[in-house]
Amino acid sequence: MTSALREEICRVGASLYARGYVHATAGNISVRTETGYLITPTDACLGQLDPARLATVDAAGLQTAGDPASKTLALHRQIYAADPQARCVIHSHCTHLVALSLAGVWSQDDILPPITPYFVMKVGHVPLIPYHRPGDPAVGALVAERIRAMRTQGTPIRAVMLERLGPNVWHSSPAQASAVLEELEETARLYLLTRPSALSQAQLDPLRQHFGVAW
Repeated sequence: MTSALREEICRVGASLYARGYVHATAGNISVRTETGYLITPTDACLGQLDPARLATVDAAGLQTAGDPASKTLALHRQIYAADPQARCVIHSHCTHLVALSLAGVWSQDDILPPITPYFVMKVGHVPLIPYHRPGDPAVGALVAERIRAMRTQGTPIRAVMLERLGPNVWHSSPAQASAVLEELEETARLYLLTRPSALSQAQLDPLRQHFGVAW
């Protein structure tokens, strides 16, 4: 299983890099395993990952093998602790999402309005986390707090946006987390290009009824 996970992380990283969702050495991917975590190395290019060199980290957060782990490991671990269903976390510096945080998000609780049904169904609410320097340990606590608060109010999330840095998304596998990231970035691109109105409550209600979305 660990070997398959290593290969999937590398496949997803290469796909995201080839299509411009990550660039240079920006971005990282982690997976929760039975004994801890796998995470991409610090300053690694996601387009050129080596499965054998991914960092292996135990449940306590101590690295046991591979190249030095990404400095965002602490944030990833906070996400996993706050959402027991999360099995993969992806962080990127997607162009349109970072541009949106520079130009001004729709609101602090929702960086984007519900403008397409697939954004509502596949992504959902995405709150903004105020700017902190990269690697600031305070960010993990803020993200975990927001995850728990949103779940308590019946609107669980699978993404947050770090202001001026980029999104963190999570799901049950690298492929599914990647799909969330792609839908989120493409929705940001559409919003910046067109500034459309949000779906109305009459348009959102059937999505709630037929697909069980929490919006």
